[in-house]
Amino acid sequence: MAYKTVLTITGVSGGDRDIKLAAKLSEEIGAHLSVLVVALAAPPPIGDYAAPMSDTWMEERQADIDRLEQRTAAISDLLAPMEISADVTNTYPEIAWADEIIGRRARYADMTVVGPDLLSGETLKEKTIEGALFSSGRPLLLVPEGATATLRPKNVMVAWDSRIEASRAMREALALLVAAEDVRLVLVDPVEGESFQGEEPGADAATYLVRHGVKITVDRLPSLGRSVAEIVKRHAIDTGADLLVMGAYGHSRLRERIFGGVTKSMLEEVPLPILMAR
Repeated sequence: MAYKTVLTITGVSGGDRDIKLAAKLSEEIGAHLSVLVVALAAPPPIGDYAAPMSDTWMEERQADIDRLEQRTAAISDLLAPMEISADVTNTYPEIAWADEIIGRRARYADMTVVGPDLLSGETLKEKTIEGALFSSGRPLLLVPEGATATLRPKNVMVAWDSRIEASRAMREALALLVAAEDVRLVLVDPVEGESFQGEEPGADAATYLVRHGVKITVDRLPSLGRSVAEIVKRHAIDTGADLLVMGAYGHSRLRERIFGGVTKSMLEEVPLPILMAR
């Protein structure tokens, strides 16, 4: 699938690196850029202090809205001279609902890009990643500090374990894989068998990719007592990967998002751009 709309999220404070990064990626593939500016609203005061705090809360809320409008206008001015199609919108959700709001917005893009500015934060970073992964049905591209991002990668690594999440990530990245010069399908401690990863682990996925014209190599790696995340990250670095593609694992309980162990570990220390899907 071609990427025609790229979404990026930004807060009311911080720099413009993420905006410029998303603009560069959009220009690279001729995609439309959508920017969503988010200010997180504190919930209204309740209980015994609700009445005396209401005026202060309203003043703080208005100040947030003013900063949100100013940031939106500044980003519009930043994008205006660029030779890309773009739009800028904003939202002011309560913190508890921010991931759902961001996720719904991400449904109307082909990819959400999270850059180093947002990754250096806390609450908005968490809400953006949770919303994009769990509430959009679209892939998420994470670009850490110091990484060089491109949507025309030459060397791509796909972390494969035959689960639905990995299959979806591979499918969402198919356009990138077809255009790449070298794609490595990596399995850590693969298990043979029909209920696991087939008689020859990785062969079925490789055959699927070859039929699409992907130049594929299958790497089966032992963990030797190390974590899967450590093996995947090290192999990506050793093979000079420009991009890592992997599924995002986890489940939802009420409104709490709980990431799987490998996904959480990869997010905590990202060595290169990662395309995730669930």
